[in-house]
Amino acid sequence: MSEHFHFQPEDRPRLDSKFLLRWEKSQDAYVLLYPEGVIKLNTTAAEILKRCTGEATAANIATELKTLFVYNADIENSIYKFLEITHGKGWIRS
Repeated sequence: MSEHFHFQPEDRPRLDSKFLLRWEKSQDAYVLLYPEGVIKLNTTAAEILKRCTGEATAANIATELKTLFVYNADIENSIYKFLEITHGKGWIRS
């Protein structure tokens, strides 16, 4: 997996099949489950990963989240950076 992958607006990120995103009531948060453990996600990370289904483009995800998180003017750059980091970690594929 390349840590230097840069998502383009037309890319369609999807969660890697060895990861499972789900709401964990006991933690009052979304978590990302994988064979070796669990990662508790903050709200923004969960909203991005919920949309990584392979259907929506990176641009669609950014546009949708800009309307959801209107208080963050620079969220588009943050979304692309998050996609690149999680791709490098193997959580998502393009």
